[in-house]
Amino acid sequence: MDLTTNYLGLSLRSPLVPSASPLSEKIENIRHMEQAGAAAVVLHSLFEEQIEAASSEFRVDPRTYLDHIAHAKRTVGIPIIASLNCATLGGWLSYARRITEAGADALELNVYKIPTRTEVPGSTIDDIYIDIVRSVRAATKIPLAIKLSPYFSSFANFAASLDALDVDGLVLFNRFYQPDIDLEKMEVAPNLTLSTPADMRLPLHWIGILYGKIRASLAATSGIYQAQDIIKLVMAGADVTMLCSALMRHGITHIQRIEMDLVAWLEQHRHKSLREVKGIMSQQSCPDPSAFERAQYVRGLSSYDSLFPMRR
Repeated sequence: MDLTTNYLGLSLRSPLVPSASPLSEKIENIRHMEQAGAAAVVLHSLFEEQIEAASSEFRVDPRTYLDHIAHAKRTVGIPIIASLNCATLGGWLSYARRITEAGADALELNVYKIPTRTEVPGSTIDDIYIDIVRSVRAATKIPLAIKLSPYFSSFANFAASLDALDVDGLVLFNRFYQPDIDLEKMEVAPNLTLSTPADMRLPLHWIGILYGKIRASLAATSGIYQAQDIIKLVMAGADVTMLCSALMRHGITHIQRIEMDLVAWLEQHRHKSLREVKGIMSQQSCPDPSAFERAQYVRGLSSYDSLFPMRR
């Protein structure tokens, strides 16, 4: 069965790509990912704050990350995609160049910015993203992806603006980790939770809308657990489907199980390649394009009573 796909100009054996997570901090895990069938690996993120931290508890030597890239390249034959998360434009440029020199096959910009100042308009935030991407694009020649949140006033227009800057791929979507309140300690505390299958709906929605409208590759991430999720996202137009929480819950060998089920589904439905179903359920190709817009919202509300009859 032909599962091949193209992402960021890289030819991959399948769309199954482990996304940035603590799992990739160990070379042995990266080797196991390749053995299980991973088509590429996105390394854990290099954070500028950790590099610059004064505290030895949080300080990270960037040389360690760069050596990790080189070591991974020597160890496996699949593409290694570095992940970078910075707080300043100087940081983005400096570390993007160094990651390129370390031999990464591609670079994913993990832009994590939550605007909290009431006087800052959305257009200013858009401009910050644009400046980062334009500057990094000029500073490195390796394939470049940007991992985005969905929180833009006109996401389709913003995606097209990034596409115009020659970004090679968009990764949809970044999960902003929201804090909790510890009632015993009376403090705001981090609360890291893994994604659930329901989280897949948001990237599926926007990939289906963007497919065929922009040049950049489309990567789906969040809530991807099984082969059916892969099939749905590829039908919407995804080039790759990134796995994180599924591997944290079920182990790295879960990649192999997903691939086996993916092949079985395609064979059962008499397809010879995954490309045969690529984009067939995107907005531009599906029988009802309005399903991606307001009409679907109205239908969803109308169907609620039939699914969950309200007690009188």
